[in-house]
Amino acid sequence: MTLTIGLTGGIASGKSTVSAMMRELGLPVIDADEAARAVVRPGEDAYRQIVAAFGPDILQTNGEIDRAKLGAIVFNDEEERKKLNAIVHPAVRRKMLAEKEALVRSGAKTVVLDIPLLFESGLTSWVDKVLVVYVDDDIQLRRLMARNGFTEEEARARIHAQWPLAEKMKRADAVINNNGTKEETRRQLLAILKQWDALEK
Repeated sequence: MTLTIGLTGGIASGKSTVSAMMRELGLPVIDADEAARAVVRPGEDAYRQIVAAFGPDILQTNGEIDRAKLGAIVFNDEEERKKLNAIVHPAVRRKMLAEKEALVRSGAKTVVLDIPLLFESGLTSWVDKVLVVYVDDDIQLRRLMARNGFTEEEARARIHAQWPLAEKMKRADAVINNNGTKEETRRQLLAILKQWDALEK
């Protein structure tokens, strides 16, 4: 039986750091963001649908989707965001499930699904255990502004587009507090994975 772990958190909570640690420990990680980038590459079905829905103005000169331009359209308009999600989410789900099934068939002991919007998208039924990466609000805001060059207002808008971390923590099987050093985060991760018997012997 393959154990499927759903890894989630909030934007700039340090989920990618934990995801990288899991890869280093030899766990296969299927990343929703990577899948989302893959399904909107030129030539893919979702790419064609997005260009048809939002027009050629969202393309860069090389034909790829300009994520910043598209982001600016959908972040401030609920209807436009729903339109984009209706195209991208099903394509991402199909890709992730196909990858997961291939890993299960190959006899993987543990599979990690790295899904930022695990709760928001109602995908908890895909996983056996949910691991939430938590960080305090002020640290989250600071990290996001520093990482993406956002103003405080822009950063808050991105954070509020997701469920509050406190809500995700209530529904998690385990929580990693990522306020401290990477070493502290790694120690918590190892303890949880051992408890779940998730690592290869």
